[in-house]
Amino acid sequence: MSEAGSALEDGYGPGEPVQDEPGLDDGERARLRPALEAVLMVADDPVGVTALARATDSDEATITAVLRDLAGEYSDEGRGFELREVAGGWRMFSRPEHAGVVEAFLLDGQTAKLTQAALETLAIVAYRQPVSRARVSAVRGVSVDGVMRTLLSRGLVAEAGVEATSGATLYRTTDEFLHRMGLTSLEDLPPLAPFLPELTEVDAVLQELEEPEVLAPQPREPHHDEQHHDEQHHDEQHHDEQHHDEQHHDEQHHDEPDPAEHEPDQHHPDEQQTAGRESGSADEEDR
Repeated sequence: MSEAGSALEDGYGPGEPVQDEPGLDDGERARLRPALEAVLMVADDPVGVTALARATDSDEATITAVLRDLAGEYSDEGRGFELREVAGGWRMFSRPEHAGVVEAFLLDGQTAKLTQAALETLAIVAYRQPVSRARVSAVRGVSVDGVMRTLLSRGLVAEAGVEATSGATLYRTTDEFLHRMGLTSLEDLPPLAPFLPELTEVDAVLQELEEPEVLAPQPREPHHDEQHHDEQHHDEQHHDEQHHDEQHHDEQHHDEPDPAEHEPDQHHPDEQQTAGRESGSADEEDR
């Protein structure tokens, strides 16, 4: 463990030994040091000991000891950054003696030309401010999240509260924007607003994008089994109708009278003559 402390408010100064925390072995310290560094490198705000202990599955006393160890090590080795305890948490900072280099780097990055997408986004914010990202995206027709981050980092736009209806963050231009554009106030902007859609039109577009499209139900193609069942049902129905017609025809035929039963008995002429002769012979025998 380093002999240098990190925070004067904790009673430790450069070169003063830091007492070892009880129960902290080398293996636990070796596990926590890189883990804490990784978390602190990506944190934008000071991180409390409780949150660090929960993230690393450790206790607060152990986390505090390792943080002091890291802060002392950074100070002793003359790193370009330092670890400080501020606002109830711990955070990485660039060292004050390197402020000139950091400022030159940031200013040099801000002098780079803006892309066409950034210029279009900046123009929409300037003419429609305060405006949300969603409305800027609706005007441009594409997402502007990355472009807005660039404009924020260069100090050309800033947050301007929250929209009452949607809760979305609103954005406006800054004094740096006026300075870079050579303007005294926003009233000096060229009259380009008529070429941009009105807010009512933008709201209508947003509403259309948010409303789900209702599609008319499409006719469902019959399944093979259903089609086979319908054909079978049709054949059965046709067979029943045909059977019914045949049965009705048979009954009708049965009800019609037989002509042989109702017509008088008409014998053949030869049969009548034979019967007459037989009758005459019988009469002669009787006499």
